[in-house]
Amino acid sequence: MTAVDSATLLLDGPWQHRFVAANGARFHVAVAGPDDRDVPLVVLLHPVPQFWWAWRHQLTALAAAGYRVAALDVRGTGGSDKPPQGYDVPTLTADVAGVIRSLGASSAVVVGCGTGGTIAWAMPALQRVATTAVAVLSSPHPLDAMRRPLGSFRPAAVRRLGFVQLPSLPERALARGDLAHHLLAEWGGGPWLDRDTERTYLEALRVPFAAHSQLEQLRWLGRSGPRPDGRRFLAALRTARPLPVLHLHGGRDGLVPPHAVALGREAAALVGPDYTYELVADAGHFLPEQATEHVNRTLLTWLERVAPL
Repeated sequence: MTAVDSATLLLDGPWQHRFVAANGARFHVAVAGPDDRDVPLVVLLHPVPQFWWAWRHQLTALAAAGYRVAALDVRGTGGSDKPPQGYDVPTLTADVAGVIRSLGASSAVVVGCGTGGTIAWAMPALQRVATTAVAVLSSPHPLDAMRRPLGSFRPAAVRRLGFVQLPSLPERALARGDLAHHLLAEWGGGPWLDRDTERTYLEALRVPFAAHSQLEQLRWLGRSGPRPDGRRFLAALRTARPLPVLHLHGGRDGLVPPHAVALGREAAALVGPDYTYELVADAGHFLPEQATEHVNRTLLTWLERVAPL
């Protein structure tokens, strides 16, 4: 199994690749749109097991509409640093806030899918000053997910997530490609990728330390609930002040069934009244690619209201 140089993941397109310092690490972002700090910034956070390229369609659509857009390689993925620690959500939100500042903005609309959605959910509580509004795709609110960890996922996904908690074996399976194939296919609600696209995602997982780093995100989410750090995280979430929230979920999501994303009473009270939910019936977990036009159209309509140009 040959290691991959992260430079090969700086794929060409109508965007620019930049490296910025934030929160004691270096992060890769693909940026598009006007280079004008007065234009609203939209930051896109990918899910496990993907990298910035998952947002390639939204990068171009939002930039064409006039927004300044940055698709981030979350800590541990793609061209970003892969330190041995820092894969807890509080650290990941601090990374995002630091990247926003490094891009010259005081705040941004934060859009996340899957595990990136978990980070986005936490931004209003942990990085309120840096957050204008939040859009979440394919992710239950952490207050609900961490309170009922097994009930938030489909049975097949629970078995996969249980395997992820083991040492070493999941890293090998992810970098080898078989585990990544299963996650992409099952969470996507069935085969949906062409071979070239899947190969691109598998190559990203063969960058040294990338497979381990991505799994560490899932391990923290799975293990932290009863621990002091998990309890502190949940307590911090309860301090969130309402911000505009857009919430999209796929009807065929193979990780989180639609009924599991309904906001519990506590989460609903914190999210507040400016909350828009939409079920995308014929799509799975990876909405930016599986329902590209729908996601682009819905995001742009919502952005016109919460972050007008």
